Amino acid sequence: MNHPDTKQRLLDAAEQLFARDGFHSTSLRAITRAAGVNLAAVSYHFGGKEALVEAVFERRLAPLNATRRQRLDAVRDSARTQGRAPTIEEVLRAFIEPTLALREAGPGACAFISLVGRALNEPEGVVRTTFMRHMQPLFTYLFELTRSALPALSAHSVFWRLLFALSTTAHAICLSDQSLPWPPGVAPLRDSEALLAELLPFVTAAMEAQA
Repeated sequence: MNHPDTKQRLLDAAEQLFARDGFHSTSLRAITRAAGVNLAAVSYHFGGKEALVEAVFERRLAPLNATRRQRLDAVRDSARTQGRAPTIEEVLRAFIEPTLALREAGPGACAFISLVGRALNEPEGVVRTTFMRHMQPLFTYLFELTRSALPALSAHSVFWRLLFALSTTAHAICLSDQSLPWPPGVAPLRDSEALLAELLPFVTAAMEAQA
């Protein structure tokens, strides 16, 4: 139970099963079986199932949000130094580029992205509440920077356009590398740089569109 890999194996197994089957349909016994540890290990390392899903989000989102915050700070500070407002392309790139890079963060990243999809689609529940708690401070900061980049738009329009842009990004991450019946001449976007090259101009133009 005290093996140093036990906690990591529990997080890996919980991430996969929560993403595949949902929080409420995944038992602690299924997680410990997949992790190859005994049932008491969950209580020992996390205290319970809700604390385990909290740790699953914390493991991925804490470093990702720190990177996104640093990138947004750099955009804000650079614009201030130059005596101008940040551009919406700069703001969106600072947030979206590290997000796309998560796809290439190694084993488990795809499962985590699926888990985020569950959090966004579930109207309520532990997964959604936990995800939103991790994202709310950064989203508030992103919203403030976006408003400063688009001063001609109302807060209402900026909020909804930003939500649409982030929803488009999440949808693109989930579908862009899937094996779908693509039309002739269309290929999946498995590389994050290729996906960013298509996605960023699209969401930037949508944010800047005249009302």
